[in-house]
Amino acid sequence: MQVLFTLCGLAAVGFVLLITVYLVISGIPAIQKVGLFDFLFGQTWAASQDRYGIFPLILTSVYGTAGAIVIGVPIGFFTAVFLAKVAPKKVANVIRPAVSLLAGIPSVVYGLVGMCVLVPALREWLNLPAGDSLLAAIIVLAVMILPSVISLSETALEAVPKEYEEASLALGATKLDTYFRVSAPAAKSGIAAAVVLGIGRAIGEAMAIMMVAGNVANMPELTRSVRFLTTGISIELNYSQDGSLQRQALFSIGLVLFLFTMLINAFLNLVLKREKER
Repeated sequence: MQVLFTLCGLAAVGFVLLITVYLVISGIPAIQKVGLFDFLFGQTWAASQDRYGIFPLILTSVYGTAGAIVIGVPIGFFTAVFLAKVAPKKVANVIRPAVSLLAGIPSVVYGLVGMCVLVPALREWLNLPAGDSLLAAIIVLAVMILPSVISLSETALEAVPKEYEEASLALGATKLDTYFRVSAPAAKSGIAAAVVLGIGRAIGEAMAIMMVAGNVANMPELTRSVRFLTTGISIELNYSQDGSLQRQALFSIGLVLFLFTMLINAFLNLVLKREKER
């Protein structure tokens, strides 16, 4: 069994290495032809002119992910506190399956609902020429990360020893103070893992935001149609020719997205490690 488990662990590492090597081999040629600076900081993506600048796509992905985290993480955290510490069992038994159902809904369904309900609503409420925008994408992404944040945060809060809370209450703290000043800090590693998973879901999502963001490579604005890194790959990969500069540039986007995700995970893990040492 030890050998079997070791092989499974090595297989996971091997898959990551294979993906990394493939993206590097496929993505480096376009970066060499276009130029690293022009590729990363160029503001025009036009395949017909062989101009491949992904700076608007990078900013859009950063803003969209940050917006989804700002909206989704507080809602998910407060919901987790409610389910783990406050809600009666009957209420919690109704909400938990609903959260699980949110996790099981396909991305295309989120996109379809967003396109048919959210986009027209934003167009009417904000008096926009078109409702497909960065704001619509942020709202959809915020809803999509809720199940991960809620489930992992609730599990982390429930794992906090009861003695911590009992000691806090015995010292005169209120239940609310105990939940947010004792239980939440004690469960911060699990809550942080939930945030990391939410960031990964938001960065890697393509189908849903492709249906609500407008898919135009503009500099990001809340009420403007935009294109994310993931949607840039999804939209153009089907009609790009094998061996063409466009196909290579799309693989370069995948390489940038992969490195971006790795850097975020490494940074958050470093922060968690330092907090744990303290």
